[in-house]
Amino acid sequence: MATKSILKEVNIRDRHSARNLIDALEMSKSKKVKEIKISKTVKDVPKDKIKTIFGA
Repeated sequence: MATKSILKEVNIRDRHSARNLIDALEMSKSKKVKEIKISKTVKDVPKDKIKTIFGA
C-alpha cells in the first residue's frame, strides 16, 4: 500500500458515511494476516554500490 493513501484526509458529512466507515474498520479488524515467505535471497546494498550496479 502506498503511503499517500494511508495519509489521506477523510471527511465524513453524514450518518450513512460514518456507519460505512465504522463497518469497514470493524471488518478489517477481524481479517487474518497472510504469512509471507521470502523465496529469494535478500541483502542490503550501500548507496555507492547501487550507483556502480546501475552505471550512474
